[in-house]
This record gives sequence, C-alpha cells and structure tokens, in this order.
Amino acid sequence: MTVLSLGPSPARRDALASRIRVLVAATIAYNAVEAIVALTAGTLASSTALIGFGLDSVVEVSSAAAVAWQFSARDHAVREAREKATLRIIAISFFVLAAYITTDAVRALTGAGEADRSLPGIVLAALSLAVMPFLSAAQRRAGRELGSASAVADSRQTLLCTYLSAVLLLGLVANATLGWSWADPVAALVIAAVAVKEGRDAWRGDGCCAAPGVTVKDAAPGVTLKDAAPGVTVKEDVEDACGCESGCACC
Repeated sequence: MTVLSLGPSPARRDALASRIRVLVAATIAYNAVEAIVALTAGTLASSTALIGFGLDSVVEVSSAAAVAWQFSARDHAVREAREKATLRIIAISFFVLAAYITTDAVRALTGAGEADRSLPGIVLAALSLAVMPFLSAAQRRAGRELGSASAVADSRQTLLCTYLSAVLLLGLVANATLGWSWADPVAALVIAAVAVKEGRDAWRGDGCCAAPGVTVKDAAPGVTLKDAAPGVTVKEDVEDACGCESGCACC
C-alpha cells in the first residue's frame, strides 16, 4: 500500500519563500557590518584569524546574495531552476576562503608576523556568537520545509559563522590574556578546515533535495519509482520535506 503525503501548498511555499527572503536580507546586512569591522580590526592587529573571519563574512554576503537572487523569482519553477547555480556559488566561495586563510595562517606560523591584541575583535566575535544561531535556525527550518538545498546550505554557512565566532573568540582571548600569538593562526586554520568541509557539502547538495510536492512512503515491499507518478519521489520512513541522502548539504 502506497501512502501519499502532500508537501507544502502553493500558498505555504510562497510564505516560506518570503520568509527566506527576509532572513537572507537580515543576514546580508549583519554580515556586511561584520565584515567591515573584522577586516578593519584584523588589519590593525595583523590578525590572520580576524581577517579570515572578515573574509568569511564577505563570503556569507555573497552566498546570501546568491540565495536572494534565487528567491527573487516569484515562480517556484524558476527558483528550482536556479538551485544548481546557487549551490555552486556557495561551494566555490567556501573553497576560495579556505585557500586564502590557510596561506595566510601558514605564513604567520612560520614567523612572518605576530598578531596584536584586539578588543574590538573579541567584542565582535562574542556578538556574532549570540546572533548567528538564531538566523541560521530560522532559515534552516524554512529551507527544509520548502525543500530548498540552497537555502539550507546558506543556513549552514550562517551556522558556520557561529562556530568560527567561538574559535575566533578563543584565539583572540588566548592571545590577549596569555600572550599566545600562535593561537591566532591556529584558530584561522580551524576556520579554513571547517570552510572546506562546508564547501564540499554544499557542492554535493546539488540535486539532493526533492522538490516539495508529494512524497511516497513505501509501506509495502516491492514498491518502486515505477509505482509513482512523474515528479513523485519514493522515500522509505522519511518524514522530512527535504528528501536528502545522508551527508548532503540539506540534511
């Protein structure tokens, strides 16, 4: 027996898309300010970690802008068609960020320069640690219900900012209180490693999420895709509107 479970209605999809547009706009605004403060403070303190954090904010702005472009289309079919390009932009931005941070961190560790203390950087990291989890969670919920891999990937990038804020805060505090200048480039390398992972997950997220619509739960042995109408996805014991395989960017 095949059980059909309807996905979001057209009205609900429009409401979710509108919510994502608002959250993306808020993310862009916050990260633009964050990037300016972090890059300025990082340059003044010669802090690789702060500069990397600021560049991550720039990447988050570009990622959010890509999602904003995708969801600027009112038609659901057009948004779906833009999914692949959006995911590629998000993934590539992560890889570029990781390459730059790694190069600069290695340069710092080999004695090319030591980071100074940065009180503005500590305040910024603490503030981001408080703000970013809320933006990420709200966008992730909307993206998963809508079945948008790009929206979820962008929410993961916002969540990444939370992790990076914690790493940055530890590194800056260690340098400021204990004089461990090496903690700054080490924190930067952690940021780079996480960026590579998130870039890989975003790249693999292409085609991961099923388009919202009808999900077919296989309630009887032998039911296959042939038993479903065109455009219907067969899932076993999956209730999430985002039909992902394990490990992809949407899950």
